[in-house]
Amino acid sequence: MRATLRWAHSDLRTHRGEALFLVLATAGIVASLLLATALFGYATNPWQRIFTQARGAHVWLHTDRAADAGELAALDGVQDVAGPYQTASATVAVRGTRASVELRGTSEVPEVGRPLITAGHWLDADEPDGVVLESRLARALLAQPGDTLTLPGTPRTLTVLGIADSPERRYRPGEQPGLVWAPPAAVSEPGGQVIGLRLTDPGETDYAVQRAVTVLGAGAIGQVSTWEQARAEAQGDNRLLGQVLGLFGLGALLAAGLAVHGAIGTRIRGHLRDISVLKAIGFTPGQVTRVFLLQHLAYALLGAVAAAGLTQALGSRVPGRLGDAVGVWQGLPGHTVALFAVPACAVLFIGATTGLAAWRAGRVPPVPLPRPAAAQGGGLSGAARGVLGVRVRVPGRGDRGAGEPGVRTATVSGTPAPAKPGAPGPGDSGLSGSGGSDSPGTGEIDVPSPAEPGDPGSHGAGTGRRGAAGEQAPGTRRLELRVPPALVLGWHKAFARRPRSFAAVARLTLPLLLIVVAMSAWTTIDRFHDHPERIGLPTALTVRAETGPGDRGTRALLERDPEVAAAYPGVEVAALVPGQTATIALRGLGTRQDPYPYTLAEGRRAHGPDEAVAGQGLLDLLEVEVGDWVRMTVGDQPQVLHIVGRSIEPENAGRVISTSLDTLRENDPRLEPTLHQLRLRAGADPDEVAGRLAEAGHGRLDVHAVANPADGLSPLRGVVLGLIAVLALVGLIELLTAIGGTVRESERDLLALKAIGLSPRQITGITVTATGCTALAAVLLAAALGLPLAHWLIDAQGASSGIGAGIAQAPSPGLLVLVGAAAVLGAAALAAVPAARAARRRLADTLSAVA
Repeated sequence: MRATLRWAHSDLRTHRGEALFLVLATAGIVASLLLATALFGYATNPWQRIFTQARGAHVWLHTDRAADAGELAALDGVQDVAGPYQTASATVAVRGTRASVELRGTSEVPEVGRPLITAGHWLDADEPDGVVLESRLARALLAQPGDTLTLPGTPRTLTVLGIADSPERRYRPGEQPGLVWAPPAAVSEPGGQVIGLRLTDPGETDYAVQRAVTVLGAGAIGQVSTWEQARAEAQGDNRLLGQVLGLFGLGALLAAGLAVHGAIGTRIRGHLRDISVLKAIGFTPGQVTRVFLLQHLAYALLGAVAAAGLTQALGSRVPGRLGDAVGVWQGLPGHTVALFAVPACAVLFIGATTGLAAWRAGRVPPVPLPRPAAAQGGGLSGAARGVLGVRVRVPGRGDRGAGEPGVRTATVSGTPAPAKPGAPGPGDSGLSGSGGSDSPGTGEIDVPSPAEPGDPGSHGAGTGRRGAAGEQAPGTRRLELRVPPALVLGWHKAFARRPRSFAAVARLTLPLLLIVVAMSAWTTIDRFHDHPERIGLPTALTVRAETGPGDRGTRALLERDPEVAAAYPGVEVAALVPGQTATIALRGLGTRQDPYPYTLAEGRRAHGPDEAVAGQGLLDLLEVEVGDWVRMTVGDQPQVLHIVGRSIEPENAGRVISTSLDTLRENDPRLEPTLHQLRLRAGADPDEVAGRLAEAGHGRLDVHAVANPADGLSPLRGVVLGLIAVLALVGLIELLTAIGGTVRESERDLLALKAIGLSPRQITGITVTATGCTALAAVLLAAALGLPLAHWLIDAQGASSGIGAGIAQAPSPGLLVLVGAAAVLGAAALAAVPAARAARRRLADTLSAVA
């Protein structure tokens, strides 16, 4: 054991940099996996905790006032019923901030869907105008208990008594109204009622909705919302962040495992003599295997423990959503188990990937076998010989010997000029093992050119010289162009040992491939921010008029603003899908003369009667495709539409079907626009335009900015940067391993290279070129595989979220070229120092290494 520890300590001192990189890479990978676990817990558990404590309803039905909730309580599978509660739509404002709300009349704390008070207190009978706000609505209004809310257009005011958490669907400006609990007297003009159903089996939600619609009648149902929709909205972008971190963390873990496997294999080939000595002094194969395995397990364990400790101590102090997620995760029941299980699994995986290489070390024989005299890859290929000396005939004043007027001879860079005609030279001793060619001068590698087969002049005394029979046609001369031997021999060294070379390229490709995927994710987020019209958000503002001169007057008021390019009138209603198991959003935007600019990913725009475009979420819900006809119910009126295109829909999880306002009016001529979507001119500030329009409307207009899903993905940029840094570190480990292996394997060729006259600079160039060729092959392979993979992953995520495929954006070619060039040049620069040091080794050291 003492000898084992001493050898491990000596090896650590020799490879301190490699050990440090392994520890840092493991720490980064484990930290990303722990953060992914925290984000998953943060996304799911808070909502689940609120739902459990509030005894949340699994289904909420918005109905007309005549619906009988008693009939619903008798349905099979219904455990309890909440309500009915009278509801009314309204707009509230405080300190200049407005929001659309649903006033829900209730006198007592509900038993099902109970609001959880976080500030203030519940409703008080002594305060008839007192209300309780849902917490997300309160944050949007910056409201606190004691604030006074105004109802624009009316003299009424409401006083905030408390703020409460609720497991129902959250407030989204312009899409989902906020929830306000108020005394029944405050809901003086109810427009309907809401009924909640708590089920014995949440998995039977669709069946329960279908039974409820059958009992009450389709005409009585206005909107249906389920606990699954509320949970998906609550998880929102946090789940996406967790998926990104988990995916890249697992990919980086795989890349790190392969990098460590390659590092051990390379070090075994470089320490064959040391391992043989260990075997000779009594080490068993198992002991040798344990030396390498335990050494790298110690590196992985150190990195994992450091990551776990830093995440536990400093994770909650990270600003933004990541810090909040870690803080909440640390208070969850499974936190301690995950804190130990994730690092342990990472360490065991690294141990498993390194076990095979360590086992190979144990099989090294005590007496080293003699190495073959020739390289495993064989000699130079015909193509390599050709590029070492390319002969090209060009028009001239006839052919002359080397050194004579009319002949230009290009020799190997950094070597002397060719010998004079007929001058004797040493035998050709190139690395290919072939001999007997004509004799170049010192430092010149002469290879017959395949460009001139059968040319009698190629059998003369040497390069640049002409034999007795080497006469050429008058008016021509020979120009010899030579590629530097460092380039050709370096390329040959990089790919001569095919299995080993391909393995090195594959290990380096994996982190580069993940970096390309990360860059694609970054570019897609930038596209969301910079070009929202390409992801289904061609308009920037939504305007709802409460009272006023009607549609024509409102539209004229909006279009008078100099920075409003177009105003599209529209209406959005809830519609029951076939089977009556859920409701979707049916939108009528624009007219046939002024159509709404939908962003299409498939099919064509809706121009004719009964034509519509739908989001991916709706297509998945109804299990239909572009070209199908669908039937839905709006109140008592059926609506049949022909889906002619798939639009990118970031709203309502893609469960949206859109047509023109004219199409909806054909079914209901009394239909009037309830909103306007505004498309602004380039460079316009939505906040400034919204302020001007609100002022021009004298309190009649409710103006909101259209929510961009990229706003919630801003923390993803920092995550992507961190992941790129971890992947770059893994790639650096593999690169250092490849460089070390190339330098060690070049020691045997060092005597031959010096014997044929190559300078230390040229020998250094061979190793640098070999490393650069390996990096270049990995870069090209990563780009070829990474771009399609990134496109597929991003589109798959878009399809699963309901937005739909077609949102992926590849990085610009210039950025890819810049990153690829940086990787190749960085690899060459890293190889330069060890290669130069090896090329200047003393002759005795070289002979010892070869022996």
